[in-house]
Amino acid sequence: MPPGQYVTEKWPVLHYGAIPRFNPRTWDFQIYGLVETPVALSYEQFMALSKTTLTCDIHCVTAWSKLDMEFEGVPVKPLLEMAKPKPEAKFVMVHAEQGYEANLPIEYLLADDALLAHRANGQDLTPEHGWPLRLVVPRLYFWKSAKWVRGFELLERDRRGFWERNGYHNHADPWKEERYSSPWE
Repeated sequence: MPPGQYVTEKWPVLHYGAIPRFNPRTWDFQIYGLVETPVALSYEQFMALSKTTLTCDIHCVTAWSKLDMEFEGVPVKPLLEMAKPKPEAKFVMVHAEQGYEANLPIEYLLADDALLAHRANGQDLTPEHGWPLRLVVPRLYFWKSAKWVRGFELLERDRRGFWERNGYHNHADPWKEERYSSPWE
């Protein structure tokens, strides 16, 4: 367990703003920015992609941890490889519904444990937990695992996401307790 965390059996629901409505006819997923081949997939195309399962622990900045979560979805690495990132692409801005953004170094999304999940613990995600698509990056605090994901923008330089602009640590390593930003960061 990372320092400062406690184990919960529940999966608490935390988010900012309303839960967006999902329409499979208009939903799409895009990868753009510093890529050779921009990607745009309909919901049907996205759901036809090869899937895998991942069992991991998740850690929230509010100090709860849920152990042995099982997520099912599309691994991020092959998706990014489909877009052929340019060598200067070092960061990714994850875009989600309602203008929400989360920033990550690209290496976290190229790791084998990065997943775009549509199921958790054997059931479809609920709208409160990000249906139809939630990013899962288990090595970072769970706010980096954005809900309601719609695309990735590959960038040369880091740009802070929603929570990072509002006082949360830019990196978010739970093992280092990188919860909040200092005024000088």
